[in-house]
Amino acid sequence: MKYYLVAGEASGDLHGANLMKALKAEDGDAVFRYFGGDKMQGEGGELVKHYADMAFMGFTEVILNLRTIFKNLKACKQDLIKWQPDVLILIDFPGFNLKIAEFAKANGIKVCYYISPKVWAWNQKRVLKIKKVVDHMFCILPFEVAFYKEWGMEVDYVGNPLLDEIAQFTPDQDFRVSHQLGDEKVIALLPGSRKQEIERLLPVMLSITAHYPGYTFAIAAAPNFTEAYYHQFIGDKKVKLLFNNTYNLLHHAHAAIVASGTATLETALFKVPQVVVYKGGAISIAIARLLVKIKFISLVNLIVNKKIVTELIQEDCNTQQVNAELNPIMDGAGRDELLKHYDELLLLMGKPGASAKTARLIASYLK
Repeated sequence: MKYYLVAGEASGDLHGANLMKALKAEDGDAVFRYFGGDKMQGEGGELVKHYADMAFMGFTEVILNLRTIFKNLKACKQDLIKWQPDVLILIDFPGFNLKIAEFAKANGIKVCYYISPKVWAWNQKRVLKIKKVVDHMFCILPFEVAFYKEWGMEVDYVGNPLLDEIAQFTPDQDFRVSHQLGDEKVIALLPGSRKQEIERLLPVMLSITAHYPGYTFAIAAAPNFTEAYYHQFIGDKKVKLLFNNTYNLLHHAHAAIVASGTATLETALFKVPQVVVYKGGAISIAIARLLVKIKFISLVNLIVNKKIVTELIQEDCNTQQVNAELNPIMDGAGRDELLKHYDELLLLMGKPGASAKTARLIASYLK
């Protein structure tokens, strides 16, 4: 079979590579062509376009790069027609991929979509378009199955790729010693990987260190920034800075303060009690409050469909409130209750094997 994949960012490249590996196990004669990155290229086949030329984040950046985006869309459409794959597999990246899905469907190419667009968050009517242009949707969040069903679309829940990543993780036995963490309990700070979120959230996170003198604080630092960048926020505070070690940090953490995003789910899967924080631009938040249709911002609460971790947004994200919410989950009944809710989350998430299950389903649908 000829498989054409489209991934437009780093996470898509990782999930695409894992899916390609699983597809090869299902189909020994699999041939791949794709928009993706280095990890997908490592699995073989032919890279048509690297995601580095495609990943534009935010309204302004998209507007400034419209010419490039349209050029990439045109190139992808032409290449699909020329190559005529047995199936097109789209991975997340909905702004681009839903346009490609529409084109492929109109030209008789079977369309599979791995990692659903977050249509449940806003503009839910987009599901009507997805129903027309996507043959098979593979979801990684359990509540998405019921959401799509409400709109009359059957989808497959395949588990979450994070379960696979964590299952494959082997803790570094020398981690505490090599990073001089000592014997104190560790509070992990996960301020995100984007400049704006780090600059808005890290000062608040660091401001609570004075309230916990008997603990070691450690920042999960993003590799796209330097030590000097983080030290402008840290100043003279005794805080560890750890690059490319988020899972080891979570493995050893007693509690965490986490920027809203995928990291909240990772933290929960490591069973680390957490407080979720978020600060956005005033205009962006005002628009989001008008458009967004969800009760929670953290994936943890969304999956369980109730508040199990505290979310502090905008003006609520301050030293006093972060400290007030962190303190009850450090020890005692509040901590025990949160850990019990994490068990509930794990039950809903299911088992590892998202890539393998998706590959098996794609193979069966192609038959």
